[in-house]
Amino acid sequence: MIKSDDNPALDCIFGRRSIRKYIDQPVEEEKITSLLKAAMAAPSAVGKDPWRFVLVREKKNLRSLSEGLPNGRFIAAAALGIVVCGDRHAAHGGLEGYMVQDCTAALENMLIAAHQLGLGTCWLGVYPREERQRHVADVLKLPRGIEPLAAVAVGYPAEERPPRTRYNESFVHYETW
Repeated sequence: MIKSDDNPALDCIFGRRSIRKYIDQPVEEEKITSLLKAAMAAPSAVGKDPWRFVLVREKKNLRSLSEGLPNGRFIAAAALGIVVCGDRHAAHGGLEGYMVQDCTAALENMLIAAHQLGLGTCWLGVYPREERQRHVADVLKLPRGIEPLAAVAVGYPAEERPPRTRYNESFVHYETW
Protein backbone atom coordinates (compact mmCIF):
# COMPACT_ATOMS: atom_id res chain seq x y z
CA MET A 1 0.00 0.00 0.00
CA ILE A 2 1.39 3.38 -0.97
CA LYS A 3 1.69 5.76 1.92
CA SER A 4 2.30 9.43 1.54
CA ASP A 5 5.89 9.79 2.65
CA ASP A 6 4.98 9.75 6.34
CA ASN A 7 2.33 12.42 5.84
CA PRO A 8 -1.10 10.88 6.45
CA ALA A 9 -2.74 14.13 5.34
CA LEU A 10 -1.92 13.11 1.75
CA ASP A 11 -3.40 9.60 2.00
CA CYS A 12 -6.74 10.94 0.74
CA ILE A 13 -5.06 11.96 -2.51
CA PHE A 14 -3.18 8.69 -3.07
CA GLY A 15 -6.28 6.67 -2.10
CA ARG A 16 -8.63 8.40 -4.52
CA ARG A 17 -9.05 6.08 -7.48
CA SER A 18 -11.51 5.81 -10.34
CA ILE A 19 -14.33 3.46 -9.35
CA ARG A 20 -16.55 2.05 -12.08
CA LYS A 21 -18.66 -0.47 -10.13
CA TYR A 22 -21.20 0.46 -7.49
CA ILE A 23 -23.54 -1.25 -5.07
CA ASP A 24 -27.24 -0.43 -5.21
CA GLN A 25 -27.39 2.11 -2.38
CA PRO A 26 -28.40 5.77 -2.62
CA VAL A 27 -26.03 8.53 -1.58
CA GLU A 28 -27.32 10.45 1.43
CA GLU A 29 -28.32 14.09 0.98
CA GLU A 30 -25.81 15.29 3.60
CA LYS A 31 -22.98 13.60 1.69
CA ILE A 32 -24.13 15.17 -1.58
CA THR A 33 -24.17 18.57 0.10
CA SER A 34 -20.68 17.92 1.47
CA LEU A 35 -19.44 17.08 -2.02
CA LEU A 36 -20.87 20.29 -3.42
CA LYS A 37 -19.45 22.36 -0.55
CA ALA A 38 -16.02 20.79 -1.15
CA ALA A 39 -16.29 21.52 -4.87
CA MET A 40 -17.22 25.14 -4.23
CA ALA A 41 -14.31 25.56 -1.82
CA ALA A 42 -11.97 25.41 -4.83
CA PRO A 43 -10.06 28.47 -5.93
CA SER A 44 -11.31 30.34 -8.97
CA ALA A 45 -9.82 33.20 -10.95
CA VAL A 46 -10.78 36.49 -9.28
CA GLY A 47 -13.34 34.58 -7.17
CA LYS A 48 -15.79 34.37 -10.08
CA ASP A 49 -16.97 30.80 -9.31
CA PRO A 50 -18.24 29.91 -12.80
CA TRP A 51 -19.10 26.34 -11.79
CA ARG A 52 -22.62 25.00 -11.97
CA PHE A 53 -23.74 21.46 -11.09
CA VAL A 54 -26.58 19.24 -12.27
CA LEU A 55 -27.46 16.28 -10.03
CA VAL A 56 -28.87 13.24 -11.82
CA ARG A 57 -30.43 10.42 -9.77
CA GLU A 58 -33.26 9.05 -11.90
CA LYS A 59 -32.13 5.80 -13.56
CA LYS A 60 -33.70 6.71 -16.90
CA ASN A 61 -31.81 10.01 -16.91
CA LEU A 62 -28.55 8.30 -15.93
CA ARG A 63 -29.08 5.83 -18.79
CA SER A 64 -29.77 8.66 -21.24
CA LEU A 65 -26.64 10.46 -20.07
CA SER A 66 -24.55 7.29 -20.46
CA GLU A 67 -25.61 6.86 -24.08
CA GLY A 68 -23.44 9.81 -25.12
CA LEU A 69 -20.43 8.89 -22.97
CA PRO A 70 -18.72 5.98 -24.72
CA ASN A 71 -16.16 5.49 -21.95
CA GLY A 72 -18.67 6.04 -19.20
CA ARG A 73 -21.58 3.71 -19.80
CA PHE A 74 -21.27 2.59 -16.16
CA ILE A 75 -22.68 5.93 -14.94
CA ALA A 76 -26.07 4.30 -15.60
CA ALA A 77 -25.39 1.97 -12.64
CA ALA A 78 -24.22 4.72 -10.29
CA ALA A 79 -26.47 6.07 -7.55
CA LEU A 80 -25.76 9.61 -8.69
CA GLY A 81 -24.33 11.52 -11.59
CA ILE A 82 -23.00 15.00 -11.06
CA VAL A 83 -22.46 17.00 -14.21
CA VAL A 84 -20.00 19.84 -13.80
CA CYS A 85 -20.88 22.74 -16.03
CA GLY A 86 -19.32 26.12 -16.58
CA ASP A 87 -20.89 29.49 -17.14
CA ARG A 88 -18.45 31.26 -19.42
CA HIS A 89 -20.12 34.63 -18.79
CA ALA A 90 -19.42 34.20 -15.07
CA ALA A 91 -15.75 33.28 -15.64
CA HIS A 92 -12.99 35.86 -15.25
CA GLY A 93 -13.03 38.00 -18.37
CA GLY A 94 -15.62 35.65 -19.89
CA LEU A 95 -12.71 33.44 -20.94
CA GLU A 96 -13.14 29.73 -21.60
CA GLY A 97 -9.70 28.91 -20.19
CA TYR A 98 -10.50 30.34 -16.77
CA MET A 99 -13.89 28.63 -16.76
CA VAL A 100 -12.33 25.24 -17.51
CA GLN A 101 -9.55 25.66 -14.93
CA ASP A 102 -11.94 26.79 -12.20
CA CYS A 103 -14.42 23.98 -12.83
CA THR A 104 -11.62 21.42 -12.94
CA ALA A 105 -10.35 22.57 -9.54
CA ALA A 106 -13.89 22.19 -8.17
CA LEU A 107 -14.17 18.74 -9.72
CA GLU A 108 -10.92 17.51 -8.16
CA ASN A 109 -12.01 18.78 -4.73
CA MET A 110 -15.24 16.83 -5.16
CA LEU A 111 -13.42 13.62 -6.09
CA ILE A 112 -11.11 13.79 -3.07
CA ALA A 113 -14.00 14.64 -0.73
CA ALA A 114 -16.03 11.70 -2.06
CA HIS A 115 -13.18 9.31 -1.31
CA GLN A 116 -12.94 10.66 2.23
CA LEU A 117 -16.70 10.12 2.65
CA GLY A 118 -16.44 6.46 1.60
CA LEU A 119 -17.86 7.03 -1.87
CA GLY A 120 -16.47 5.88 -5.19
CA THR A 121 -16.31 8.21 -8.18
CA CYS A 122 -15.13 8.30 -11.75
CA TRP A 123 -14.49 11.47 -13.72
CA LEU A 124 -15.93 11.26 -17.23
CA GLY A 125 -14.64 13.80 -19.71
CA VAL A 126 -17.24 15.67 -21.74
CA TYR A 127 -15.32 18.81 -22.77
CA PRO A 128 -13.81 19.43 -25.33
CA ARG A 129 -15.66 16.77 -27.38
CA GLU A 130 -18.45 18.73 -29.04
CA GLU A 131 -20.64 15.66 -29.71
CA ARG A 132 -20.52 14.75 -26.01
CA GLN A 133 -21.20 18.32 -24.96
CA ARG A 134 -24.24 18.48 -27.27
CA HIS A 135 -25.55 15.15 -25.99
CA VAL A 136 -25.21 16.11 -22.32
CA ALA A 137 -26.68 19.56 -22.92
CA ASP A 138 -29.68 18.01 -24.70
CA VAL A 139 -30.30 15.34 -22.04
CA LEU A 140 -30.05 17.86 -19.20
CA LYS A 141 -31.84 20.66 -21.07
CA LEU A 142 -29.00 23.05 -20.25
CA PRO A 143 -29.71 26.71 -20.92
CA ARG A 144 -27.71 28.57 -23.53
CA GLY A 145 -24.34 29.67 -22.14
CA ILE A 146 -24.00 26.76 -19.70
CA GLU A 147 -21.35 24.33 -20.96
CA PRO A 148 -21.05 20.74 -19.71
CA LEU A 149 -17.41 19.98 -18.94
CA ALA A 150 -17.48 16.64 -17.13
CA ALA A 151 -19.74 14.07 -15.55
CA VAL A 152 -18.93 12.27 -12.32
CA ALA A 153 -20.33 8.85 -11.51
CA VAL A 154 -20.88 8.66 -7.73
CA GLY A 155 -21.88 5.75 -5.54
CA TYR A 156 -20.83 3.30 -2.88
CA PRO A 157 -18.01 1.23 -4.39
CA ALA A 158 -18.45 -2.42 -5.34
CA GLU A 159 -14.73 -2.65 -6.04
CA GLU A 160 -11.59 -1.75 -4.17
CA ARG A 161 -8.49 -0.31 -5.76
CA PRO A 162 -5.17 0.17 -3.99
CA PRO A 163 -3.73 3.64 -3.38
CA ARG A 164 -1.18 4.82 -5.90
CA THR A 165 0.66 7.69 -7.48
CA ARG A 166 1.94 8.08 -11.00
CA TYR A 167 4.89 10.16 -9.87
CA ASN A 168 7.58 10.28 -12.56
CA GLU A 169 10.80 12.14 -11.78
CA SER A 170 11.49 12.63 -15.51
CA PHE A 171 8.46 14.95 -15.72
CA VAL A 172 10.05 17.39 -13.25
CA HIS A 173 12.45 20.17 -14.30
CA TYR A 174 14.23 22.65 -12.07
CA GLU A 175 14.69 26.35 -12.83
CA THR A 176 14.65 25.80 -16.62
CA TRP A 177 13.66 22.96 -18.92
